[in-house]
Amino acid sequence: MRTDLFRFERLILLLSFSLFFVSVPAAHQPNPKLVFTDEFDRPLNAPVDRGKWTMETGGGGWGNNELQFYTDTIQNAFHDGNGNLVIRAVKQDLPENFKCWYGQCRFTSARLITKNKFDKKYGRFEARIKIPRGIGMWPAFWMLGNDIDKVGWPKCGEIDILENIGREPSTIHGTIHGPGYSGVSGIGSAYQFPDKRAIAD
Repeated sequence: MRTDLFRFERLILLLSFSLFFVSVPAAHQPNPKLVFTDEFDRPLNAPVDRGKWTMETGGGGWGNNELQFYTDTIQNAFHDGNGNLVIRAVKQDLPENFKCWYGQCRFTSARLITKNKFDKKYGRFEARIKIPRGIGMWPAFWMLGNDIDKVGWPKCGEIDILENIGREPSTIHGTIHGPGYSGVSGIGSAYQFPDKRAIAD
């Protein structure tokens, strides 16, 4: 990792479905130490562990013109009783107080972050994720610098570990963003399975 590319103080994990983090203080550390994990092994319909996760709420588009209103309910984020966290998008008629950037919201979903609960400067982040498929989907596993509230984006830095755009079912993207290299100018690459099978399979 070229440290001159990053202005991250520490990283905040934003989304995962089965996650653990290993602290690796030096290169090729032979005995890494597990410092954060969530195996999502709670009973069926149990809510997320609020000691580890914050559920962001709102329908402001989140910088990507997202159509959903993020809630903090088990309708949109719950355990399936089999070691998985389900994040579910629901199309529904919502009360008038559910406002989105385009007007009355028509969809709900969930957005989970570890901000102010867990961050780490160095280490290995790993997750087991089953992504959805379909046009309009954009599942992602990504991190932001923990100083975002102070310096803003993109100065805080961002690492997109995995993004899959619904219209590109066989392609995953990995990108870093920072001052001078953000948005469409981010530094990254795409990977496509050789047999072009869908990532969601």
